[in-house]
Amino acid sequence: MAHSVLKNLGLVAGVSTTLLLTGFSSQSFAMSPFQASYQFNYNGKNMGSATRTLKQSGNNWTYIFAAKAGAIASATETSRFSLNGTQINSNSFSRTSKILVHNNTMNINFNAGAKTINTKKDDKARSFAWKSGVLDELNAELQIREDLKKGGLKSNYYIADAKEVEGRKFVKQGTEKVTTAYGSFDTVKVVMKHDKPGRQTTFWLAPKLDYLPVKVSHQDNKTSYGLLLTGYKGATN
Repeated sequence: MAHSVLKNLGLVAGVSTTLLLTGFSSQSFAMSPFQASYQFNYNGKNMGSATRTLKQSGNNWTYIFAAKAGAIASATETSRFSLNGTQINSNSFSRTSKILVHNNTMNINFNAGAKTINTKKDDKARSFAWKSGVLDELNAELQIREDLKKGGLKSNYYIADAKEVEGRKFVKQGTEKVTTAYGSFDTVKVVMKHDKPGRQTTFWLAPKLDYLPVKVSHQDNKTSYGLLLTGYKGATN
């Protein structure tokens, strides 16, 4: 069970600030460091906690997602990138997870000069062709936020994983008020489309917190995973 929880946490936490611009507020912010904390649950039961942290050193940015389910399991994802205006240039992505005594790793290196993407998942290495604007599952969320501030989303966002680069689409489904341990927020509700039936990922995004996701839900047939905000330090509107 713990393996299933952590396997899907990247999906739940990454690519999560995804919506069409709405009329909550016309004010926007430049990308800036922040930290958000969450509780996450499995099938409605509280399993542990998670954090998402964006750090900056000049034009070098690091985005980290970390989760822990008691003493049973833990996972960390790290995205490193730079900015060209409002366009993210991916540099590297890594994931480490531990389930009891078992460790798993995955690394992606984006080589813009050679126009290749090199990956290694545990002992399996792959290399495939570069695609313009390619992102990883963490910094894609930040790219979408930047695009929203300019007034709209692209038709597809191309995201690299261990095996390939794939396009993903997102659909807005109205607005909703969400109550969290950190407070109540007016949010925009957005669904990420999946190819497989029975799967759905939904995000509730708060314009007041610069479109931070305050709630995320992933349904995979009869299994569900969720994140709910417990704390935030960063830009507010």
